[in-house]
Amino acid sequence: MWISKKIIYLTSAFLVTGAVYTACKSVAVTNRKQLSLVSESEMIKMSNEQYAQVIQQGPLSTNQAQVDMVKRVGNTIKAAVEKYMAEQGRSKELEGYNWEFNLIKNDSTVNAWCMPGGKVAFYTGIIPVCVDESGIAVVMGHEVAHAIAHHGNERMSQEIIAQTGGQVVDYALSTKSALTRQLFGTAYGAGAQYGVILPFSRKHESEADKMGLVFMAMAGYDPHVAVDFWKRMSAISGGQAPPEFMSTHPADSRRVADLEAYLPEALKYYHPK
Repeated sequence: MWISKKIIYLTSAFLVTGAVYTACKSVAVTNRKQLSLVSESEMIKMSNEQYAQVIQQGPLSTNQAQVDMVKRVGNTIKAAVEKYMAEQGRSKELEGYNWEFNLIKNDSTVNAWCMPGGKVAFYTGIIPVCVDESGIAVVMGHEVAHAIAHHGNERMSQEIIAQTGGQVVDYALSTKSALTRQLFGTAYGAGAQYGVILPFSRKHESEADKMGLVFMAMAGYDPHVAVDFWKRMSAISGGQAPPEFMSTHPADSRRVADLEAYLPEALKYYHPK
């Protein structure tokens, strides 16, 4: 019995390690290695279904000027991204993309997002913070970057590894008292959450910031605008964000500093429209 348990434990650990080793890819622009255990076609399928539900619930904005601006910026950055990916020989990564840009009427939600497959949603609450078309390009570039970098896939892959690791740990401690297992399980959960998943999320946000600067610059928008935009976002939060180690986003001050430091690189891609 002891041998069989050990074999199961080691086999589980081996499978997890093997999956990590064989499913590494690199991110466009930054070339960071990343974990990818879920097929992108499956990610896009799930995203399309969820996006359709969100858009159906709406309501979509009827402010035609704002709607047109979001779509115009979206298509401009889309064209720049597709050109860049083609030049880098990475067009295959955009297979299955069916770009869509919508503005949802919700003045209390200061947010926007992009799902795998190029499905973008802005909320009207973020439009005043953007101020103008260049501000929208900051947000659009950042959100599109999440999709291009396959951050959704990476987050799901991390969750899979965390869950599998949790099961292995739980099995290994199956001979211990219920209290010991409960305490260790709690510690493992906290360690996985704050030690792996959230830091990676902050890494994703920082990576999307940098990639977003490059994408908006490629599309002809001045990346300097990004610094002012995030300062305005910081002013809105009023310092109410949780401690950085428990947050899915970098601290506002760090985000602005990192953007300023990356501007020289982004400006290499900037050609005014």
